[in-house]
Amino acid sequence: MTTTASLPITISGLTKTYGGARALDHVDLEIRSGEFLTLLGPSGSGKTTLLMTIAGFTRPDSGSLKFGGTEVICTPPHKREVGMVFQSYALFPHMDVAANIAFPLTLRRLPKDEIARRVDQALETVQLGGYGQRGIAQLSGGQRQRVALARAIVFEPRILLMDEPLSALDKKLREHMQIELRHLHDKLGMTTVYVTHDQREALTMSDRIAVINQGRVMQLGDPEALYERPANKFVADFIGDSTFLPVEISGSQAVCHGRPLELPADTPLRADSFLMLRPEKLRLLTDGPAAGMNTFSGTIKRIVYQGDSVLTQITLSDEQVISMRSVGHPESATFRIGGPVTLGLRRDDTILVCDD
Repeated sequence: MTTTASLPITISGLTKTYGGARALDHVDLEIRSGEFLTLLGPSGSGKTTLLMTIAGFTRPDSGSLKFGGTEVICTPPHKREVGMVFQSYALFPHMDVAANIAFPLTLRRLPKDEIARRVDQALETVQLGGYGQRGIAQLSGGQRQRVALARAIVFEPRILLMDEPLSALDKKLREHMQIELRHLHDKLGMTTVYVTHDQREALTMSDRIAVINQGRVMQLGDPEALYERPANKFVADFIGDSTFLPVEISGSQAVCHGRPLELPADTPLRADSFLMLRPEKLRLLTDGPAAGMNTFSGTIKRIVYQGDSVLTQITLSDEQVISMRSVGHPESATFRIGGPVTLGLRRDDTILVCDD
């Protein structure tokens, strides 16, 4: 298939309520032309409501939604020319693969030879060449997902929407399909909006991620920015594994566990701050603290072997438990359950987050 001329999406003040619950709370979002943007959040956060609003299946109470410079709030779904891949795939079991993929083209009354050409092309694009005459029941989960994707792109839409399309697949196939979907996006160039609650999936596939909670965009940014510099405690907790230690502000210093913290320059100091600890950022110190390093002492509570890494839980003096992830067992005579340890955290990895 040829590269598609993509469209940007502009969302302004979008609001949707169900009874007394606000599913979308004045959402503002700019989705760039040709980018892969993921809506990430927990169940009930509003991400699927936002996707269905873009698709036209949900009518918002107020706000603006533009494709390019055209307002589409009142445009019905079938006239938005948007490709859609549903979580359940929504394939027709009484039709073969080719008929399923041809369905959008049949509705548009294209000539039969053009339909056949485009179906064959779509099958080749999703690596299912020769599968046209197979029944849906004969396909694996991964193959059904590819058929659903082929049906969504066969009429060459300028916007592609996907609602957790990989959730039914096993872990290995899911990870494989993440790379395949990203490769296909790069090839076709469609503006893609993808919904998931899986933070690793979002980090793997996205140009940018919009983290959503309680109908609001909590943070929008590229994967590295969201992981390394979360805007608040919710984002830090939802993306990656984190432990949070309370911080006291004393004058111009942040104090944690009775010790002043060395912080990156220009770190804002707020009374409701917490220190974010990522397990992979902590290091076992065997030769004493190094310059520019914050330290924490405790005893080993549990050592968990996880194949490619070892997760160690450490109990601090106030009974707070933090975690350290390392490749293999650290070499230390005291590295055993009940043994004392001192952990280090680089200044640049010492990040404070707040509740909002």
